Amino acid sequence: MSTPSRIGPNSIIQTVAALEAAYGKTKTETMLRKIGQGYLIGNLPKEMVEESKFHSLVIALQKEIGDTATSTILKESGERTARYLLKVRIPGIFQQLVKLLPPRPAFKLFLFAISKNAWTFAGSGEFSYAMNRPPEITVKVTFPATLPVVGNFYLGTFTALLKELVNPATTIKADIRKENGNIRCHYRCEI
Repeated sequence: MSTPSRIGPNSIIQTVAALEAAYGKTKTETMLRKIGQGYLIGNLPKEMVEESKFHSLVIALQKEIGDTATSTILKESGERTARYLLKVRIPGIFQQLVKLLPPRPAFKLFLFAISKNAWTFAGSGEFSYAMNRPPEITVKVTFPATLPVVGNFYLGTFTALLKELVNPATTIKADIRKENGNIRCHYRCEI
């Protein structure tokens, strides 16, 4: 039996924070209890978590508040995760170096660095990028029963990181869909 894939705790921490920002603390706690996620109240993870925990939270939210609201929450969660990464995880010297480069080389260097730690957010899935015109990022989520809305978490994260480090005018066109039992998140990045 293989060990379950793990991802960073911010997937859950920042999703709960985005829920609290949208609905307030009391309503969020009521909702988490209702959808079988009450164990998170006052007990957010501090270490890597099994990706199944994040995906079950996403699935429960989608059933409770629908695709549109869940997509909005996950995009906000991704943006919050990006702010955390910029503050705590991505070394300041590296951030300064990337910001000095023109957008295409900055994108390439940044995504190369991200690819070395992609397992922390892709879990059992796959991460890749291509220096096309425009550049593209692909995340394939292989977790069973995951819904396409999960791609909005990555959309929020990549958009915020690229705007901060590569070009403030960055826009991303997302194509998130089920494909062969997986979720394929394809992002065309106008940098």
